[in-house]
Amino acid sequence: MTHIGRRGLMAAAAGAAAALMAAGDAAAGGMTAGGAAAGDAAAGAHRRRRAPRREFRGMWLATVANRDWPSRPGLTAARQRAELVALLDTAVTRGLNAVVLQVRPTADALWPSPYEPWAQCLTGIQGKNPGWDPLGTAVREARARGLELHAWFNPYRVANHTDPARLTAGHPARLHPEWILPYGGKLYYNPGLPEVGRFVQDVVLDAVARYDIDAVHWDDYFYPYPVAGQVFADHEAYARYGAGFPDRAAWRRDNTDRLVRETAARIRRTGKRVRFGISPFGVWRNAATDPLGSDTRAGVQTYDDLHADTRAWVERGWIDYIVPQLYWLAQPRDVQDPANYTVLVDWWADVVKGTGVDLYVGEALYKVGDPAQPKGWQNPAELSRHLDLCATYPEVRGNIYFAAKEVAGDPLGAVSMIAERYRRQG
Repeated sequence: MTHIGRRGLMAAAAGAAAALMAAGDAAAGGMTAGGAAAGDAAAGAHRRRRAPRREFRGMWLATVANRDWPSRPGLTAARQRAELVALLDTAVTRGLNAVVLQVRPTADALWPSPYEPWAQCLTGIQGKNPGWDPLGTAVREARARGLELHAWFNPYRVANHTDPARLTAGHPARLHPEWILPYGGKLYYNPGLPEVGRFVQDVVLDAVARYDIDAVHWDDYFYPYPVAGQVFADHEAYARYGAGFPDRAAWRRDNTDRLVRETAARIRRTGKRVRFGISPFGVWRNAATDPLGSDTRAGVQTYDDLHADTRAWVERGWIDYIVPQLYWLAQPRDVQDPANYTVLVDWWADVVKGTGVDLYVGEALYKVGDPAQPKGWQNPAELSRHLDLCATYPEVRGNIYFAAKEVAGDPLGAVSMIAERYRRQG
């Protein structure tokens, strides 16, 4: 999983599911800003009861644009299933114990969702039934191998193009054109619309109700990464809903906060032992912007550019785990080029300390051996050095590698080194 790779890649529920969602809505609706403290305390207590004990050793398995799986769209159901099972087997042989499977890559689904069409990455045609249930199969096969299965959702991305006519006819973005905005060559749901937030939650809660997943997992895309010379045109929504906020940035952050807070409440209200984790870009704010920030010089800051106050989500106990994408080299502390793995591990460990939120570190396996990357990434031991550093922090509970294709490919033998380390540790 990578902010670089991701940016380059790119009937309603009935019965018991509906009842679960309704209960969650009531809880979420009651969590106003004034009542957040009680909700935060309850969330923290719930999280601590179900925190796992073992070291988390995971891999992201990306489906957007067929990044990791399926190897190409249009394969038979049997071939797709065989490729998926082979990747799960690879995770086991590499010493991993969790797979984070992307089940909603572009506002389409890897399960029979009543809200969104079947994913295009499966058949090549959005909305076409692939003839099997990938998420259900993944959960079952992961269980058989002792793997956790975390369902990875991208909240707002609709398409890696800007033409709604290319979406399947019944796609929610075509039924509700007022929900979408083009930006940077892509289509997004508008986070400023309450009905969009409710819809995104409904999609997620449907999967929670149907499947025995271990966690709901969100990536780093909230408001889109900035594109020079372009404006995210949410001015109408801001005019309608932004009263009482000092500026549009504060309103946008509140929209993101609300989505995280309400989703957490609805997951909790199901009564299922499903965790909620988020994997943000690794820099909350630079210290030059905010003295509470990290000693970094990053060109993107999640608080300011993606309108995601990731630090606050940890402090308020809204999430069970956080996986900052620390996709930089581990260097001496005085090196900021523009950021430093060493400094950021220390910063995030301090953020989670005493909160009960688990810290897993996102690792840039995809950079290892890539000739376009700096020299340090040509060293097969770079990620092993990362694990050495993480081992000195009790707050770091594990690591997740981006992504499955590289876990299988073992660039420069780096994965074999990590797997041997895991075998020694048991």
